[in-house]
Amino acid sequence: MERLIHSIRIGINDKIYLKDPESSDLGKRIIEQSILMIDEMGFESFTFRKLGERIKSNESSIYRYFENKHKLLLYLASWYWGWLEYKMVIATNGIANKIEKLQLAIEILTQTVEEDISFSHINEVLLNKIVINEYSKSYLTKEVDRENKDGYFVIYKRLVNRLREMIVLWDDQYPYPSSLASTILEGSLHQYFLQEHFPMLTDCNETTTPTEYFMDLVFRTLKPNSNG
Repeated sequence: MERLIHSIRIGINDKIYLKDPESSDLGKRIIEQSILMIDEMGFESFTFRKLGERIKSNESSIYRYFENKHKLLLYLASWYWGWLEYKMVIATNGIANKIEKLQLAIEILTQTVEEDISFSHINEVLLNKIVINEYSKSYLTKEVDRENKDGYFVIYKRLVNRLREMIVLWDDQYPYPSSLASTILEGSLHQYFLQEHFPMLTDCNETTTPTEYFMDLVFRTLKPNSNG
């Protein structure tokens, strides 16, 4: 199983990149260092020229992999959601108990991220911070409908749907399972953002985690199916 997990590759829509960054050492360095730099300086200040200087490569070499930094951000966000999906599927596979399955899924999707040694060139802790602070910039654009049609957000939507299915298994009478599932994913990011930047606007703090909040919200909202 460990060998299998280490061979896992997060599949990303090939329309997002020009050349697969996982296909070369340079591509992996582009991903590794872009995560470090966006975390350091923010997405607005990040440029391919600065990235090229950091990795000691021509700026033009980065454009062989990504058309622009927007596509790079889409790639990073897609990888993050794909990684969470892989973690959730591995952890919940084979769990027959519906409430345990849903509880574990919510925990994985909302808990504080720890680094995963399975992917040595990607710092998941910093990538999580980038998704919390910058993810909305990947879809709050004029091109969002076209990019959605082209499948740029398919991993995120698939993850929401997986969670939706678990919600329905627990309470098939609840009329808003998709809304609840997407609220858990988006709301978790928002609660971590508020906790860091606007603590007066959230009850999440050093003693109360977003995971605890969403567990309470979900299981106060849902009622178990009468058949179990």
